[in-house]
Amino acid sequence: MPLLTTGISHHTASLEIREKIAMASTEYVESVKDLCLMDGIEEAVIVSTCNRTEIYTIGPAHSRDQVQGWLKSKGDLSDTDMDSHCYVHERVHAVQHLFRVAGGLDSLILGESQILGQLKDSWQLAHQAGGVGKVLDRLFQHAFATAKRIRSNTGIGDHPVSVAYTTVLLAKQLFGDLTSKTVLLIGAGEMIDLCGRHLSEKGVSNLIIANRSVNRAKELAARFNAHAVSLAELPNVLHRADIVISSTASPQPVIGADEVQRALKMRRNQTMFLVDIAVPRDIHPDTAALDSVFLYTIDDLQNVVDKNLSRRNKAAEAAGTDVDESVNEFMRWMNSARATVYLKKLHRHAQANSDELVAKALRKINAGKDPEQVITQLASTLASRILHLPSTRLREAAERQDDELLKAAGRLFDPEKEE
Repeated sequence: MPLLTTGISHHTASLEIREKIAMASTEYVESVKDLCLMDGIEEAVIVSTCNRTEIYTIGPAHSRDQVQGWLKSKGDLSDTDMDSHCYVHERVHAVQHLFRVAGGLDSLILGESQILGQLKDSWQLAHQAGGVGKVLDRLFQHAFATAKRIRSNTGIGDHPVSVAYTTVLLAKQLFGDLTSKTVLLIGAGEMIDLCGRHLSEKGVSNLIIANRSVNRAKELAARFNAHAVSLAELPNVLHRADIVISSTASPQPVIGADEVQRALKMRRNQTMFLVDIAVPRDIHPDTAALDSVFLYTIDDLQNVVDKNLSRRNKAAEAAGTDVDESVNEFMRWMNSARATVYLKKLHRHAQANSDELVAKALRKINAGKDPEQVITQLASTLASRILHLPSTRLREAAERQDDELLKAAGRLFDPEKEE
């Protein structure tokens, strides 16, 4: 049974298209069950994130059209949409694709690790829905191990490639443990939101959010259990901040060097880490000259991000070897598993005939028949029964001039044949 990956991702479609086929966790189990009810589909796992929706299936060749039809119906997509945005990977290419996805090599942000957790969640939900059998279970377990190997061997996730995350890691490098530090976030846009999330993940609980609109600041503060203030209150809270991250749309600086100087005096010159990721700048550049102040601008951070992205690209190239090795290992197992299925059928066929003929032979011997004659007849009949179907298939192959099957038979049955 072919292994297929059918999907739409950020590589092939806009957010508008991806939103149409995105799947809520509440839909997941029923969706997997629907797929497994299709003719011939034995196993199914759906992976649905903000950047991709992919369906991994084990089924016959014609299931390719069925799965694409299901995806088309799910998103109410046109034939043109499917032709433009949907991709299908088969067999070894499907395996390679999943291993690259698991390792963060196919992600919007190269090397990100979040996708691995999403794959594990998808695999577990598919288990609950009865969609995971022997092949997909082994495939996803292999994918998880490959992702771990890539991170261990290449360090691809060691270098942050987002401005927000780089900001937080620089603060951690300066202060070490951030849990006891007070952070002042100025603004309430996407960048401040991201910084707030990363800081919360690092255990920071003392957060102050300042914004021109206090209501907006309060909305954001509620997510992180932070304290909200207006920009007018900045002079009253600046001295409390060990770390200041500012990203507003103000045409003029919202923090001047004099204000930072006063804050330092109140802090008895304890170090302040200031990060200005606004354009135009929020923190006056003269602030950089003050003692006990570390000031980073968006250009400083972008330089770090660019260097780290270059490192990740090199790590991704190195990860290709890990992916190739894992793909080869899995395909060896899968091909062996396919052979095992046929070998079991062959053994069952031989054993059934053997049991039947042995029982008949014993009855004849017990009835006084010549044992030698009975055994000779048993061996002849058993050989005929076992060889009947292969012989028929080989004669048919010869008539059809099926050279591939005839060559395979030669390799199976001619002990002197080397090819």
